[in-house]
Amino acid sequence: MQYRKLTVVTGHYGAGKTNFSVNLALDIAKDGNKCNVIDLDIVNPYFRTADFEKLFNEKGIGIFAPVYANTNLDIPSLNIPLESLLQSGSHIVIDVGGDDEGAKALGRFAPLINSFGDTDILYVINKYRYLTKDAADTAALLREIEESGSVRCTGIVNNSTLGGETDLDDVISSLSFAEEVSRLTGLPIAATCAIDGAMPANAPAPYIVKRYVRNIWEK
Repeated sequence: MQYRKLTVVTGHYGAGKTNFSVNLALDIAKDGNKCNVIDLDIVNPYFRTADFEKLFNEKGIGIFAPVYANTNLDIPSLNIPLESLLQSGSHIVIDVGGDDEGAKALGRFAPLINSFGDTDILYVINKYRYLTKDAADTAALLREIEESGSVRCTGIVNNSTLGGETDLDDVISSLSFAEEVSRLTGLPIAATCAIDGAMPANAPAPYIVKRYVRNIWEK
């Protein structure tokens, strides 16, 4: 997929935003680009890009997160130097917390994000999440996220998975759902995510990913 200098990743709780963000950052760095990840997920303490600091360090990827990420404190400080990172020429991936509540953290940075030209704001969807099985509900949540974060999304990422149980048929079954969300929102499908061997031949914007984020009982 095409790499913008700034990619903001939003979506519903459990849609797979963090796994997509990790894959994207690793691929950007693999292609020889400098990359920094900003963890803006101040809502969910269990699945955060900050958890992959060791992996990122090995690949030369910078990580910026709320001061209290990975602690049992829930009063995060968002002292993140986004402006200087944008000026540095680095690629930046921002992993945002779930739903409109998580998107509130974007409000502080919205003026910078909206004024920066080379930007994608991607909305990650997952047909198999119980609160977003309906395309209309999924489209409505996108608008709530945009309003809360004071940004406008530019594309849809179909990340419809069932964790380690996902197979080719599951991804195939999600394609029409993603197309309907795209139609309702007027946004293109920027990526269809699947592990190697489970990507449909007719998937729009295919993007092969690895599973880095696993459920607690799988760790």
